[in-house]
Amino acid sequence: MAHPAHSPVQLRRAVASSFIGTVIEYYDFLLYATASAVVFNRVFFSDLDPITGTVASFGTLATGYLARPLGGIIFGHFGDRIGRKRMLMVTMSMMGVASVLIGLLPTYAQIGALAPILLVLLRIVQGLAVGGEWGGAVLMSAEHATSRRGLWASFTNAGGPAGMVVSTLVLAVAAAASGEEQFLVWGWRIPFLLSAVLLAVGLFIRARVDETPIFREAATTAPSRPPLVEVLRNHPRSLALSIGVGFGSFVAQATLTTFVISYAVEAGFTRQAVLNALTVSSVVAVIGVIGYSALSDRVGRKPVVLAGAIGSGVWSFLLFPMIDSGSTLLLWLAVVIGQGVLHAALHGPLAALYSELFATRARYTGASLGYQIAGTGAGLAPLVFAAALSAGAGTILVSLIIAACCLLSVICILALGETSHADLRSAGETPPADRAPASDRG
Repeated sequence: MAHPAHSPVQLRRAVASSFIGTVIEYYDFLLYATASAVVFNRVFFSDLDPITGTVASFGTLATGYLARPLGGIIFGHFGDRIGRKRMLMVTMSMMGVASVLIGLLPTYAQIGALAPILLVLLRIVQGLAVGGEWGGAVLMSAEHATSRRGLWASFTNAGGPAGMVVSTLVLAVAAAASGEEQFLVWGWRIPFLLSAVLLAVGLFIRARVDETPIFREAATTAPSRPPLVEVLRNHPRSLALSIGVGFGSFVAQATLTTFVISYAVEAGFTRQAVLNALTVSSVVAVIGVIGYSALSDRVGRKPVVLAGAIGSGVWSFLLFPMIDSGSTLLLWLAVVIGQGVLHAALHGPLAALYSELFATRARYTGASLGYQIAGTGAGLAPLVFAAALSAGAGTILVSLIIAACCLLSVICILALGETSHADLRSAGETPPADRAPASDRG
């Protein structure tokens, strides 16, 4: 029986708002990632040769990921102190406004070096916003749920590939409508300017969701110390292992959704063919994330995440030879299986897993910090891989790096206790990852 403080209506609203809100946030954030691979190197770094311009473009991409942990700390602190909902309204507004401003930016040809500087500053704002968004969105679903927490929390993670689908489709339509030459002049701006409409819709939906009952109960007692101090003092092992588990996931994600775009175009595929493959893989990933997360409610988080990490590591050695083949079919199989089948198993259950590792009054901070520090892997991977290839290294080195990061995820998930049966109401108790190994039920 549901706890009287929980409302099925509010659960449905929380899940819907978390999914739609994350779609909007990641539409904005991943739109930048896609544009950095196909547009920004020619619009904001036009004075550089193509390879160096691509590296510089991925460098601005990385700044957003590097800002995410800071966003997690800032919004996590206030989210643990005054509530999840208020912070989510702020993060969505920041992301939408920053994206619209990117769509209005003058190019390098118009204002010179100031253009990429402004681009980096707006990317940092995006990074701060998404750094605070994910943790709050996950907790809105997880803390409203009374059962099947993996399933309900997974809609937040499913919002990522769904946002990728929307951003890729809009970018593809803009490219087709404007033509190659005009796309680089003005067509690329349309998807960013559309963020204003999405922002209005998202804020309306999010305003109708109540604060989570678990936080309301915990808020009756004043916290003894700042949430960040609580995490670092009482949950250091949970934090460290959560970073390790997520790092491999983010490196694989960045490879399959960002780096592969520029690599495949350089290998001879048209931009449209690559974007089409990425769109299909992201649709499959939405289904995979939800399906694997529901499975993790039955068999535990560890087996599902472990299988995804091993599969993603092995697939990294097949990915680039399949693209190098020049076959459109193999390109599609490479990204669809890589993202939709294997990476979805690694990434999907992490939403519930992270929420289960920390006490209530430090959960927003702990989950956000662990997830967003791990997320720096997604920002750094394309930059490192592009630099390695420009220096003459082969793709085998790239595959080895990806596999090593997935191995780190394997080691850390094995070290974690099974969390699927954790009671989120047990605020202040030591979570499974910080107990002795004997508590592992997985």
